[in-house]
Amino acid sequence: MPAPKSARQPLRQEVVDGIKTYILHNKLRPGDPLPTEPALCEALGASRSSVREAIRILTALDIVEVRHGHGTYVGRLSLSALVESLTFRGLLSPDDDFQVMWDLVEVRELFERGMAEQLVAALDEEQVDRLQGYVDTMRRTGAGKGNGFVDADRSFHTLLVAPLGNNLIGQLSAAFWDVYVIVAPHLDVFTHEYGAATIANHQRIVDAVRARDAAEFEAALVDHYEPVRRRIMEARARR
Repeated sequence: MPAPKSARQPLRQEVVDGIKTYILHNKLRPGDPLPTEPALCEALGASRSSVREAIRILTALDIVEVRHGHGTYVGRLSLSALVESLTFRGLLSPDDDFQVMWDLVEVRELFERGMAEQLVAALDEEQVDRLQGYVDTMRRTGAGKGNGFVDADRSFHTLLVAPLGNNLIGQLSAAFWDVYVIVAPHLDVFTHEYGAATIANHQRIVDAVRARDAAEFEAALVDHYEPVRRRIMEARARR
């Protein structure tokens, strides 16, 4: 007869923790191989089914990666699980999607403004030219004409923080855009007024970087995010 659920839970978590401890104790890095399933069973004193269940949990968290036909490896340790959780939260609750969006706007602005001096100094001329290219694409496409405007906006901000070499910031920026796709239809953002203001503020950001003017860079970011916050509040009030 199957053991009660409460009895199974500690064993599963114990095996999950055991695999994480093994990775840390052996100073394994992303991409390094883990022992075979039988070796893990022996090392952890666990059944094959418990090890397989633990591997599935750790795979969902991107802590391990199963390469079929090759074995199990330490994963990329990315924020993919967080991104999925934020996106799914927005889908589940009509109220939560606006809060998630608001929180991500604050986090993204915090990173970009907080790193203003580093970004202004680190972006090279080739990257600044690419940023200008995205603004030009937004200007040609115009708000409300397919996905070109949003795609250019997303690429702009992805490139903007790229010189930091910080995967955490990059993944949180990606989370913003994944949630944005869900929330945007409720925000009525694709208007001529909003699009024109967005383009103008992106152009200010590019000009500030080209001039190596961190203060103007910060000011342009403040003006860029303010309309987004306003539309989130307006859309929330209509609910």
